[in-house]
Amino acid sequence: MVIQKEKKSCGQVVEEWKEFVWNPRTHQFMGRTGTSWAFILLFYLVFYGFLTAMFTLTMWVMLQTVSDHTPKYQDQLATPGLMIRPKTENLDVIVNVSDTESWDQHVQKLNKFLEPYNDSIQAQKNDVCLPGRYYEQPDNGVLNYPKRACQFNRTQLGDCSGIGDPTHYGYSTGQPCVFIKMNRVINFYAGANQSMNVTCVGKRDEDAENLGNFVMFPANGNIDLMYFPYYGKKFHVNYTQPLVAVKFLNVTPNVEVNVECRVNAANIATDDERDKFAGRVAFKLRINKT
Repeated sequence: MVIQKEKKSCGQVVEEWKEFVWNPRTHQFMGRTGTSWAFILLFYLVFYGFLTAMFTLTMWVMLQTVSDHTPKYQDQLATPGLMIRPKTENLDVIVNVSDTESWDQHVQKLNKFLEPYNDSIQAQKNDVCLPGRYYEQPDNGVLNYPKRACQFNRTQLGDCSGIGDPTHYGYSTGQPCVFIKMNRVINFYAGANQSMNVTCVGKRDEDAENLGNFVMFPANGNIDLMYFPYYGKKFHVNYTQPLVAVKFLNVTPNVEVNVECRVNAANIATDDERDKFAGRVAFKLRINKT
């Protein structure tokens, strides 16, 4: 024989719920007395307080080992890479001489990029340094901050400076300027006390034929030692990287040319096949003419 459970009315359910939330006879709130709730809250307060304190202490200890100015680990940055300006998504510089819009974007990027190199700004913020030697600024036990930087004047870029240039860095005439810059590596003595320069070639035989002649600024693509070492963004506040400008004079029109530029320095390897940007950069150049 099945005994049916007595069905509770809605009012009984409500009354039982009210009594569970607050029982006036036992003075319990949700099944626990005030003392029980106090012990539970105290436990979690101590528990999470301990976790917070432990996390804060761990972070504080870790931050004591980290410099505000120099990265702790630079293993992957031992060899500086090269990059070009104007920078495009696929590192291809495509110029349609008869279409202003095709090259005006490059000109605008270069104007903005070269603005800090204006001679007036360099004279105001940076020092005239002695060429051929590193510009070292040791701390000698006392924080030497900020570090001074050597002047790299825009006029050193010659025909690629863009100053009073009606050809817009050569883009309007099909003789574009491409700028090569070395990525910054903190406390790196590029060149190992020997002269260094940038050279550019066509990657394949047909590229070499189609590349034609070009000129470099400064002469021979030289990079002076006085721009090194670099002490970091916070230390070297007004640091401007040395540039090498390449002006391509007679690239075969309507043909894609693969160009590779690399820095020739005693302590910069450029033959690491695992890193295509270590000491070198490859880009595509195309001059379209109708």
